[in-house]
Amino acid sequence: MTDKSIPLYSLLNQCGCFLFSRKGAGMKLFEAVKEAVTARNAAEYYGIKVGRNGMAVCPFHPDKNPSMKLDKRYHCFACQADGDVIDFVAKYFNLSVKESAEKLAEDFSVPYEKYQSYNKTKDYQKPKQKKQTLDQFFHEQQIRFFRVYSDYFHLLKKWKVDYAPRIEDDDWHPLFVEAMEKYTLIEYKLDVLLSGSLEDRARLILDCQEEVKNIEQRIKEKFAGRCGCTSGSVTES
Repeated sequence: MTDKSIPLYSLLNQCGCFLFSRKGAGMKLFEAVKEAVTARNAAEYYGIKVGRNGMAVCPFHPDKNPSMKLDKRYHCFACQADGDVIDFVAKYFNLSVKESAEKLAEDFSVPYEKYQSYNKTKDYQKPKQKKQTLDQFFHEQQIRFFRVYSDYFHLLKKWKVDYAPRIEDDDWHPLFVEAMEKYTLIEYKLDVLLSGSLEDRARLILDCQEEVKNIEQRIKEKFAGRCGCTSGSVTES
C-alpha cells in the first residue's frame, strides 16, 4: 500500500526522478562499519582472546582448542560459522544484522550517513499523470532490483559452501571472500525490498542503481553458462 504521507512522486523527484545520482554522499551504515572494523577488532573488543596467528576459541560451539580464524572476516574450521564483522556481532549478541551494525558503529565511533526524512507537511502539487508514471517506474524498479539481488544472493550462498576453506592454512578463494563480504548486505537489501517502508525502498532504488546495473551485467556476461542462467537470471546448478 502506498504511503500517502510522503507521495512517491515527491520523494523520487527530490532525488532526481529517473536519473538517480547521489555523488559525494557519505558511506552507508553497513559499508562504513565493514570498512572501519574487522571481525578480529570486534572479537578482541568484546573480550575474546585472539592469538598472534589470528586463531581463537570459537564462542559459537563448545571449543577447547582454538578453531576460529579471525581477520577481516571470521571462519570456524570446526562448526563452519563464518561471515563478516556484522555477522559475528549479530551472532555473538543475538542481534539482527541492522542492530549489529548500529552497535558496532556506536562502540567504535564509526561515522556514517544518516538520512533525514522529508517534511511530510509540505504541500506538493504535481500532475496526477506524472505521479502514475513515477509509481509505475518505481514498481518496475522494485521487481528488477529484487530479481537481480535474489540471483546474486543465491550465487553468494553457493560460493560460501563451494569455496569455503577446508583446512586452516588454505588460501581463501576470491569468490569465498566476495561471499563473506557481500552476503549479509545483500540479504539486508532483499529484506528492505520485501518489507521495508516506502521511503526505505525508494532510497535503496535511488542509491543502488549503479550496483544493480553492474551485478546484472556481471551475471549476464560471466556466469550465464556456468550457473544455468537465462536472460540474466541465475539459478543454482
